[in-house]
Amino acid sequence: MKITAVDTLVVDFYRTNLVIVRVRTDEGIVGLGEATLEGKERAVQGAIAELAEAVVGLDPTSISRIIYELGRDWYWRGGPVIMTALSSLEMALWDISARELGVPVARMLGGATRDRVRAYANGWFSRAVTPEDYAAAAIRTVDGGFRGLKWDPFENYDLTITTRQLDRVLAQIDAVRAAVGRDVELFIEGHGRFDVRHAIKIAREIAQFDPVWFEEPCPPDNLDALVDIRRASPIPIAAGERWFGRQGFAPALARQAVDFIQSDVTHAGGISELAFLSTLAATSYVGFAPHNPSGPLSTAATLQLGAALPNFRYLEIMATDVPWRPEITNERLVLTEEGDILIPDGIGLGIELNLEAIAEHPFTPHPLRMFRDAVYVIRPADECSFFNLGATA
Repeated sequence: MKITAVDTLVVDFYRTNLVIVRVRTDEGIVGLGEATLEGKERAVQGAIAELAEAVVGLDPTSISRIIYELGRDWYWRGGPVIMTALSSLEMALWDISARELGVPVARMLGGATRDRVRAYANGWFSRAVTPEDYAAAAIRTVDGGFRGLKWDPFENYDLTITTRQLDRVLAQIDAVRAAVGRDVELFIEGHGRFDVRHAIKIAREIAQFDPVWFEEPCPPDNLDALVDIRRASPIPIAAGERWFGRQGFAPALARQAVDFIQSDVTHAGGISELAFLSTLAATSYVGFAPHNPSGPLSTAATLQLGAALPNFRYLEIMATDVPWRPEITNERLVLTEEGDILIPDGIGLGIELNLEAIAEHPFTPHPLRMFRDAVYVIRPADECSFFNLGATA
């Protein structure tokens, strides 16, 4: 089998644009991957076009060799654009190999260790402003089946937080905790906003609400700062969505900087690299909880990893999304009454595209302005759930 072409499709997803990678072969098997890179979609498309020139004519089942040599031969290494391009290609190659064998990707990773994973919801707070708004949204989300809620309550704060601002944050978290009770897990997102002193202050204040973790409390490019925060924090620390491959994660694990790593299959190196990072984390008893506020292919790949990796702890997923998410692929996820998502058992990654539906939602610029706008996920009025809810299987 030989690779004959690599191309990309871009789909407006309101908060970003999905970038879907297709790898075609001379035997008619098409592998799919995802290269969504928030706000940098055109840059990653260019990188994938350059990769395509290098891989046409190669055997797509030689996944390790192709990815190793591509990473070795490019003069520039690492970073979001190059690593997202490589990750998406690697994902598509796994899809091809599994499709050729007629098995799910998880079978090729050693087989399933479970048939479901615990999920937590992101994006459930759309349009919420006041603590009462957040409480009402939390109740709706829990009533829909989720048993975990994540959000960023810190608006557009930059490195520091005043007493008044922190009081607003605490009132919001308190309202959510009171609304859903102690059986629902809370995950507090920091988006890399704070310096060491203020991150520690926040961690100590939010400990009263017993969150699962405080995520990315400081910018992702200073490991010393993260180590200091983790040592002083009374609650677990999670990080890693903006780290790339083992070079990014190994130092953090060696220095005990985190309690959970959040590598993203679309950015950190792909399926093989995440499996390696999971094993690396397991040697330090660190939980594996991949970053995944993404599209159908990223979710499908993450679920296959969830099936195979013993220390996989949590799946991040959007509670609702644009109304056309169910139209662009055959993705249909099942959320159980216990708050778990069942792992699909389709061939490969299990995703097929609807090209006509994709064509109806072309690229639309969505600049990501983390520190100029408050972090509210605002979507069209007719939001859509893409889950089958309440399964008991």
